[in-house]
Amino acid sequence: MDEIDPLTHLGKSAAIPASPEAAVLETVANPHPGETYLVRFACPEFTSLCPVTGQPDFAHLVLDYVPAARLVESKSLKLYLASFRNHGAFHEDCTIAIAKKVQAAAKPQWLRIAGYWYPRGGIPIDVFYQSGNPPPDLWLPDPGVPSYRGRG
Repeated sequence: MDEIDPLTHLGKSAAIPASPEAAVLETVANPHPGETYLVRFACPEFTSLCPVTGQPDFAHLVLDYVPAARLVESKSLKLYLASFRNHGAFHEDCTIAIAKKVQAAAKPQWLRIAGYWYPRGGIPIDVFYQSGNPPPDLWLPDPGVPSYRGRG
């Protein structure tokens, strides 16, 4: 229980942070630190704002990582992702900022993020990032998001 006590979000009422910079991404100890396994978070309803027009942008994010000593606590991740709703940034900036925040907090062995952004001006912009080569013995499933054709 000592591991859970310092958490500020899990099991408590928590407001959406005012900005991604203000968000706290919490972690917990990995109960299987010697194992190579994949953790996937999918966020099919991610939103942010265009920094120029202020119009909403929508994406389906798929975040995969191989944990080392720490796991990302999912409620804090949910609140962090929600903090982008009133944040103006380009697709590339949002996607890479999320990867870097997860890397800084959890220090995973490996991480990748796929940002499947819905079209604005008729062009979908998909952004992909990974921290390096995946571990050789990792089962790495397809992200499961099709190329844009009225993505749903």
